[in-house]
Amino acid sequence: MPDMDTQQASLNWPRIRFDFCGIQVLVTGGTSGIGLAIATAFVEAGACVTITGTRKSPQDYDNDLRGFHYRQLNLTDLDSVERLGKSLRELDVLVNNAGATYGSDAFEKELLVNLTSVHRLTCACEATLKRSQFPGGASVINIASMMSFFGSPYFPGYGAAKAGIVQMTKTFTALWAAEGVRVNAVAAGSIATPMTDMYVKNDEISQSVISKTPMGRWGTPKDIAGAVMLLCSPAAAFVCGHTLVADGGYSIID
Repeated sequence: MPDMDTQQASLNWPRIRFDFCGIQVLVTGGTSGIGLAIATAFVEAGACVTITGTRKSPQDYDNDLRGFHYRQLNLTDLDSVERLGKSLRELDVLVNNAGATYGSDAFEKELLVNLTSVHRLTCACEATLKRSQFPGGASVINIASMMSFFGSPYFPGYGAAKAGIVQMTKTFTALWAAEGVRVNAVAAGSIATPMTDMYVKNDEISQSVISKTPMGRWGTPKDIAGAVMLLCSPAAAFVCGHTLVADGGYSIID
């Protein structure tokens, strides 16, 4: 198993530069973790980025969100989800990142937050996305999960929703690809974020993850941001309906 110095060195790859100068991006749940890493990567590539969060103001968060436009959004309120989508005058990239787990007794709520709201927002953005002039077409990126593929006794609604995300990615592609909107997904593996911090700090759980991951480490939010940027770039102009697994090889080990 690689030691910590080896793992850290593996993250210091040459910086890959994407050019998203002037494009309009919406990242739901962009206030922390994976969403913040994705939003930051787009800003660094020149994009104009709007993020959403559940709190009233960006000042209500610990992270510095001054580089983004901010919109308050509660994914359980489908009318507000639709209003947000239809209020956007320009949009080149939609990243459906926001989601949550609530436990085994909240099946319907987990479907609502992690699947139904994604469908509602994406549909509300349809006309705006189809007007995009970005080379390679507009992009919708849905953040999936290892629970898209593996069963979990703890979050049945979340797992069902994330499995639905993979299928919905294909459905939207069948509907929109010919009209210049590419829809893909990124299935995130075990990523160290504030939401997973309790598992990262649990030695037994953390070592179990690391021992099953060929790359020998937890992923970082930047690992997912890189996959998202690639799929949205003109280099992936012929990639659509695909779910890219970014898990350090976790899912290939039996």
